[in-house]
Amino acid sequence: MEPLILAALGGALTTAFNAAGALPVLLLKRPSRKVLDVGLGFAAGVMMAASFTSLLLPGIEMGGLLPPLLGFLLGAASITVADRLVPHMHEIKGVEGVYAERLKAAVLFALAVTIHNMPEGLAVGVSFASGRFSDALALAIAIGLQNVPEGLSVGFSMLSASNMSRGRAYLVSALSGAVELPLAILGALAASASASVLPTALGFAAGAMIFVVSDEVIPETHRIGHERAASYGVVLGVLVMTILDKALS
Repeated sequence: MEPLILAALGGALTTAFNAAGALPVLLLKRPSRKVLDVGLGFAAGVMMAASFTSLLLPGIEMGGLLPPLLGFLLGAASITVADRLVPHMHEIKGVEGVYAERLKAAVLFALAVTIHNMPEGLAVGVSFASGRFSDALALAIAIGLQNVPEGLSVGFSMLSASNMSRGRAYLVSALSGAVELPLAILGALAASASASVLPTALGFAAGAMIFVVSDEVIPETHRIGHERAASYGVVLGVLVMTILDKALS
């Protein structure tokens, strides 16, 4: 039961960071698009570094090269399928998925961030199931940190796109990040089922996160001329995750 308890605590931590990140929606004016893009760039950098330091490389150490790399490909493919089928909306890119035109903007935004948060929750759970507590803790803290700008961006996006109240925009943003808690438990359950599955599961979580970063997060920050500032956000995110991983190892 210990991996499940730790995974649940890790998922609760990342969910709390997401809810905290959305708090300015209740009180403040919307930050500039440039500030939001730098924040999302930071989130992308953290996710990229964490995918290697806390997931893919530990998976290779445990199971050799092939199982984690196979999981890596499967993780990317799973997000591709979800992105094609699940209706969702990005603030700049617009509407994607099946039957998206039948849903309200708020629902589509919530589904978009849910797709983004799915691999993060799985990653936390799988990492704690690996028994490498320092790696798992670093990953949970890092994902929590990158959830702050994500929660902020999603909250203000829903506030402006769907004309909802501040309280409702905050609530939807906070709840859309709450998917990480049950998925962390699910990831720990799946990875704990068999020791032979664990390296593949670590690779799966890494592949899913890298795909989200490359396919969704970074392109969103580069669409309206803020690519250089957003790239420095990516660099900062990689630095923070590297320092965090070293400090907790």
